[in-house]
Amino acid sequence: MENTVATNQSEATNVNDIMFASQTNTPIWLSNFINIYQQLNTENLDLLNDIYHQDIEFADPMHKIVGLDNLHQYFTNLYTNLTSCHFIINETLCEGDSAAIYWTMEFSHKQLNKGKPVTVEGHSYIKGSQNKVNFHRDYVDVGAMLYEHIPVVGKIIKAIKTRAAK
Repeated sequence: MENTVATNQSEATNVNDIMFASQTNTPIWLSNFINIYQQLNTENLDLLNDIYHQDIEFADPMHKIVGLDNLHQYFTNLYTNLTSCHFIINETLCEGDSAAIYWTMEFSHKQLNKGKPVTVEGHSYIKGSQNKVNFHRDYVDVGAMLYEHIPVVGKIIKAIKTRAAK
C-alpha cells in the first residue's frame, strides 16, 4: 500500500515525494512535475490533474492553451498519434515559484522518421502556485523534432541548416 498524505487541497501526495522535496528544498509542485513527466504516457494522462492547476497556461512553439480541460485534449491528441514517448529530466533550476527544466524527449510516430525514435532536447519554464503548475512554456527546436523527419521537407530543412552553419 502506498503511503500518501492529504494536502490542504484534499489531494493525495506521495510521502516519498514530500520527503524528497523537503530534503532538497525542491517545491512539491516541481517534484511532482518531474516525477510525473518521467512516467507520462497514453495510458496515464489523468496524471496531468495531479500537476496542473485548473487555469493552466501552456505554450509550446506551435500552440497556446488555457485551461486544464483544453490541455487534456491537446495531450490526448498528441499522445494518440505517438507509438512511444518518454522524457528524461537532465537538470532543473528553481528560484521561488519559477523553475527551468532541461529535458530530453524520445518519441516515435509512425509517420515521422520511418517510425524510428526521434530524440530532441528542450527546456521548459514553469511556475507553481498552490502545489500545482499554473504556467508552462516549452522551448524546443521544432525543425529537429518534427520538420526534419517529414519526407522531402526534412531534406530541405537539413540543407538550410547546413548552409546557415557555413
